Amino acid sequence: MQSKLLSEYTVPGKQHYYILFMSWAGWVFDFYDLTLYTFLLIPIGKELHLSNIHLSFILGLSLAATALGGIIFGVLADRFGRRSVLQWTILTYSVGTFLSGLAPDFYFLVLFRIITGIGVGGEWATGQTYVGETFPPGVRGRFGAFMQTGAPVGVALAALIGGFVSPIIGWRASFMVSVLPAVLVILVRKKLPESDLWAERNRIIRSRALTEPAVQDKDKGNFASLFSPEYRTMFFKSLLLAVFIMSAYWFTYAWLPGYLYEQRHFSMTKSGIWMIITQTGGFLGYATFGFVADRFGRRPAFTLYSFLMAAGLIMITFLWNIIARYPSIILVCMFMVGFGTGFFGGYGPIMAELFPTKIRNTAMGTAFNLARGVQFFTPVIVVIVARYYGLGGGISIASLFAVLAGLWIWTFPETRGKRLTALEQTTGSGR
Repeated sequence: MQSKLLSEYTVPGKQHYYILFMSWAGWVFDFYDLTLYTFLLIPIGKELHLSNIHLSFILGLSLAATALGGIIFGVLADRFGRRSVLQWTILTYSVGTFLSGLAPDFYFLVLFRIITGIGVGGEWATGQTYVGETFPPGVRGRFGAFMQTGAPVGVALAALIGGFVSPIIGWRASFMVSVLPAVLVILVRKKLPESDLWAERNRIIRSRALTEPAVQDKDKGNFASLFSPEYRTMFFKSLLLAVFIMSAYWFTYAWLPGYLYEQRHFSMTKSGIWMIITQTGGFLGYATFGFVADRFGRRPAFTLYSFLMAAGLIMITFLWNIIARYPSIILVCMFMVGFGTGFFGGYGPIMAELFPTKIRNTAMGTAFNLARGVQFFTPVIVVIVARYYGLGGGISIASLFAVLAGLWIWTFPETRGKRLTALEQTTGSGR
C-alpha cells in the first residue's frame, strides 16, 4: 500500500490525471447524450408525429430518470468503489442513447431515454467524488471545476452533431454513433486506480470489524443516513441549492435552440453556431471558476458567476428587441450566459467537502440528481409560458433561479482548502 494518499500529494501526478481524464470524458458524453435530444427535437417530432408537449414530456422523463440513476449509482459507488461504478454509468447511458436511434414510436423513445437518464444520473456524482477524493485540497476546486468543462464541450458536440451532421445522416444515426463512449471505457479502464481514500476507509472498517463491531456499524453509510439528525440539515440545504442551479440551467437550455429557431427565426445551422458560442463561454466559465474559488472562496465565486448568468439571460430575453440591432452585443450576452454557468463547477467540490467518505457519493448523487429529476416539469413549463409570452418569456425564468442560487450559497460554511480523511466525521452544519 502506498505511503500516502493521492489527496496528500502536493502536486497532481500521472494517476490524478488519469482519474481526471476519465471523469471529464464521462461527463462530456454524459451531457452530450442528454442534450443531443434537444437539438433533434424538430426532426424527431416530424418523423414520429409528436407535438411540442410530447417532446417536452420525453425530455422531462429523461431528466426525472437521472434522479433514480443518481440514487442507485451513488449507493453502489459508496459500496463497490468509484472506478467500477463510473464505468457502469458510462456504459448505461451509451446503450440508452444507441437504442434511442432505433425507437419506432413515442413509447419506445420514452423507454430508451429513461435508460439514458439513469446512466447520466450516476456519472456526475461518481466522477466528482472520484476527483474530490484524490486531488490535493489546495487545487480541488480548480480540478473539480475543470471536470465540469465537460458539460459545455458535450453541448457543443451535440450542437455540431445536431446542427451539421444530423441533417446529413438523420436523427437516428446521430443517436446511434453515440455508443462510442463505451469504447472509451474499454480502452482506459485498466489504467484507472481506485479512490485510495475510499479504499483506505474500507480497510479500516474491515480491521475494526474484528474487534469493534459496534464501531463498525456506526461507520457504515447508506441512503437512510442522509436523513439522520447528523446530516439531514446539510443534505436538504444542498438539495435546495441543486434545485436552484438545475432550474437556472434547464429553464435556459431545454428550449434555447428552439427559441433561436422558432422565435428569433435562426436556421438550424445558425442556432448551432450561436449555441457553440454560448458553450465556449461555458467552457471558460468552468475553467476559471475553480481558480477563483480556490483563491477567494467557494461562496463569493458562486455568487459572482450566477449573477453573470442572470444578467446575460435578461439581456437575450426581455431586452432582445433593444439589443437586436447590435449582433455583437447579443453574442456577448450569449457568451455571458454560458460563462455564468461556471458556477456549476463549484457544486461538486463543495459537496465533497461537506459530507464524509461513507456517504459522499450517495449524498452527491442524490441531491444533484433529485434536483435534476425535478426538471421533469421544466420543459413543459417553458412551453406553457411560451403560449402567452413566447419561448423567451419561459426561458427568462432561469434568471430568477440563478439569482436565488447566488444568494443561497451564503447559508453554507466556507470549505476552501478542507482536507478529506477516510473516516472524517462531519456534523449537520457541515463543519
